[in-house]
Amino acid sequence: MADQRLYNKVANEILKMIDSGMYPPGTRLPGERELATKFDVSRVVIREAEISLEAVGRVEIKVGSGVYVREPKNSLFGQSQLPSVSAFELTQTRLLFESECAALAATMITDEQLVALENTIIKMGESANGHSPDGEQADREFHHIITQATRNSANEFFMEHLWRMRTEINAVKKVYAAVCVEDSAHRVNEHVEILNALKSRDPDAARRTMREHFSRLLEALLDASEQQAIEEARRRSSVDREQFLKSAIHHP
Repeated sequence: MADQRLYNKVANEILKMIDSGMYPPGTRLPGERELATKFDVSRVVIREAEISLEAVGRVEIKVGSGVYVREPKNSLFGQSQLPSVSAFELTQTRLLFESECAALAATMITDEQLVALENTIIKMGESANGHSPDGEQADREFHHIITQATRNSANEFFMEHLWRMRTEINAVKKVYAAVCVEDSAHRVNEHVEILNALKSRDPDAARRTMREHFSRLLEALLDASEQQAIEEARRRSSVDREQFLKSAIHHP
């Protein structure tokens, strides 16, 4: 069981390198020996990790040549396969998923991960005060660390793609951007409450504080969406009015 968890963890780390653009489609991954040294595991674990990645269509193992990255288009979550969702739908899913991840993490999170969470909150606070440009990255790290604390590769995989929807779907990005301008102070305070629940190793409190965080965010997203709809309606009305007036002038 331990070996199985290990190769799954290594496969997830290799997948992160691929998705980061370090190894684009068509390129060859480093050899087994190099990867074994990098991840401090045996070559057998590397081989099993690569076989699992081939099974889901992310790499191709060519005997005598090496392991090559494949296009992700056949994957459920490939670059071109992100679903068309609204910011509200995504956040509703995150509320359900991340609340349970927080509850699970509370029972097994390490002291090192708690320190890492504190550091992300400091960065978010600096960003909220205009002292740092990396508030969004710190927010991402906060939620990913909690998911990593569940020690479940499936949770980490799902979380990574939820965040891709958050940052790569234009309609979602637009609404989140509108909210985040006014939302920084609220988010910092809510993240502190989540951290305190995790420090207490209290699953119920961790679940509740995460749910409260996303529940308030849902309300803010709805307000932002309504405001954007109003502004778009006004813009279209202005364009229609201008076209009407031009038409009236040229056709007395």
